[in-house]
Amino acid sequence: MASKATVWGWDVAAKAMDVVDDTYEDEHGGDITVEQFGRANMKDKFKSRLLSGSGAPAAAMMESVDAAAWVDTGGLRDISGWVDDAGIRDEFVSGKWGPLTKDGNTYALPWDVGPVAAFYRNDVAKEHGLDMDGIETWDQFIAEGEKLPDDIDMLNLPPNDYDGVWRMMFRQLGGLPFTDSGAVNINSEKSLRVARQMKAAHDAGITSSVASWSSEWFSRAGDGSIVSILSGAWLEGTLKAEVGDTAGKWRVMRPPAYESGGNRATNWGGSNLVIPNQVSDAKANRAWDYLQFALGTKEQQVTMYEEYGLFPAYKPAYESDAFDQGSEFLGGQAAGRMFADIAPNIPTYNYTTDTPEITKAINSEFKRMISGDLSPEEAVESAAQQVAERTDRDLA
Repeated sequence: MASKATVWGWDVAAKAMDVVDDTYEDEHGGDITVEQFGRANMKDKFKSRLLSGSGAPAAAMMESVDAAAWVDTGGLRDISGWVDDAGIRDEFVSGKWGPLTKDGNTYALPWDVGPVAAFYRNDVAKEHGLDMDGIETWDQFIAEGEKLPDDIDMLNLPPNDYDGVWRMMFRQLGGLPFTDSGAVNINSEKSLRVARQMKAAHDAGITSSVASWSSEWFSRAGDGSIVSILSGAWLEGTLKAEVGDTAGKWRVMRPPAYESGGNRATNWGGSNLVIPNQVSDAKANRAWDYLQFALGTKEQQVTMYEEYGLFPAYKPAYESDAFDQGSEFLGGQAAGRMFADIAPNIPTYNYTTDTPEITKAINSEFKRMISGDLSPEEAVESAAQQVAERTDRDLA
């Protein structure tokens, strides 16, 4: 086992790994160096190193959405043997493994998940008499939103990320973008239900249309003129950083169901750690030892959750009372326990090298749907046809 190994990451995830590596070095020896990059820069740089066959670190972060493209380079090491020898596969939420597995091989160890909630401004909801606790379904969500004045919107539908909203809602229904035979499935009945629901919210006049992550988006979250944001658990950290002066005014609730008693668990985002094929066996062994320590132990996952809000995919971590602690930012609400209850029920979802084509098609055709140029039926059919033509796949 090599004495040194370098790991690449970005943002708070890189900082979280940096915290863990000190403990790892004390207990396991070796020298782990975490290098932090900008997200887009790291993705481009790492993928180019995979393709070139040299210059890659011993391990690196990988978002699940990128898994198919990165695996397709042939540059990632199959870690199935290590995972099975460690006996930890069943200790991670099942919905994480799909994108990380191909032809029976496993190419990454799960890290965090993004159990979805509606983060909402409790102060604004109370001021206008909204019963957020009584919401179970989308119909109820819309009805409460209709109580708001015209200058306050219940929900934002970001025109730069219709596909993100669609994917989150489609996954909640157990929808998959491609069938087992590879046919395009985004014109299915489940996808149509999502399109109709998004259009119904828009037509009810309860939504805004602001680009997510823009200065206007943060400004409106800060002044309360957008009441709720559907996002992964990690959004709390982002809101703390960007609109910290609103601490105590936010709460979270499970995403609305499509019907009473329906599933209210889905996911948005989440990362993993991979080991490149090109590194020596000695470095790969050191990297795996670090991966298992950081991601496959309760103590380290809880540390990263407490320090940086990274919600673990490792189920034993949920036994920690850290998830029962009230969040000051969320007015004392113990949101962690709600997310821990959601995570094991997140339906799986498969990404492929053709996922970018789905992204483009959903964004373009849903934009036309929201503007009234297409019906929901026409939008999903048109999007599916575009993907089929661009990928040379059949329609389901």
